[in-house]
Amino acid sequence: MHHPVYVERNGHRTWLKWHRGRRRVADPVFTGQRILEGMAVGASVEVDLVVTGDKGFAVLHNLELSQETTGRGPVAHTSDAALRQLQLRANDGTPIADRVMLLEDLCALLTGGSLHPEALLQLDYKEDDSVLDAVALANFARATAPVARNLILSSGNARAVRMLADQVPGIRIGFDPSDEARVDAARADGSHAGFVAETLASAPDADLIYLYWEIPLLFAEDGFDIIAAFHAAGKRVDAWTFSRIDADALVQVERLLALKVDQITTDDPEGLAMALQA
Repeated sequence: MHHPVYVERNGHRTWLKWHRGRRRVADPVFTGQRILEGMAVGASVEVDLVVTGDKGFAVLHNLELSQETTGRGPVAHTSDAALRQLQLRANDGTPIADRVMLLEDLCALLTGGSLHPEALLQLDYKEDDSVLDAVALANFARATAPVARNLILSSGNARAVRMLADQVPGIRIGFDPSDEARVDAARADGSHAGFVAETLASAPDADLIYLYWEIPLLFAEDGFDIIAAFHAAGKRVDAWTFSRIDADALVQVERLLALKVDQITTDDPEGLAMALQA
C-alpha cells in the first residue's frame, strides 16, 4: 500500500503519527530502520526520551529498563555506554537485534539518511525539569542541532520544553495539557474556554497541542469544539493514542476527523490508513 502518512477528508489533511516509531502494530518500538523509513517518506514519527546516568537522553519510554530492553534498573543510574549495549525487546518480550539508541545516535542516523522535507520527528520528553542540568542541556543541543528543522520537542512539563528548546534554534515546540483533573474540572464548571486559555498561556510558542483522544470528543459532547478553539489560536492538534484499530476505534477516529483534528497518534498507522480507505 501507499505509505501511511496522512488522510484527507473534506479538504483537511490529518497526519497519522507513527507512535514510538511503529508503522505496524507488530513492529517493535524505537528501531532505527522504521524511524528512518518514516522520515524518508514524510511521516510524522514519535520517540520518547528519558535522561541517562551521564545526562544524555535514551530513546526509551520507561524510566526503568526491564520492560523495553535486556537491562535492569533505572535509566537514570545507567551510563550511556552501558545503555548502548542493551538490546530492545519485541512486543512479546523477546530480545531483538536492535540496540538501545541515545538521542545523539538517532540524530546521527537522521543526518546520514534521506529526510523528506515534511517529515517531523517528535521528541516526547518523559521527565520533568528537575533532572535537566547544564550537562543535559548541552548534550541535547549538541545532538539535535544538525536536524532541528525536522524535530518537534514535546512534554507535559512546559518548563522542561522551554529549557531544552532554548538551546536549539529552529526546533519546534509541542505541549500536552491532558491532565485528567483539569479536564474534569473544566467540564464540571463549564470552563472549557478557560482550559484552552490556560494551555495557551502555559506554552505560548507551541506549534502542536497534544490531547488524549477522548478530550476533544468529550468537549464536543458538551457543545465546545476544542480543536476549533486551538485552530483559532494558530495551533494544530494531535489526538493520542489509538493502539489497535478495531470497529470502536474507527468510530472515534471518524468523529475526530469530522472535527478536523490535525494528527492522530497510533501504534498502527498502516492498519488505520487501510481501514479508513476501506
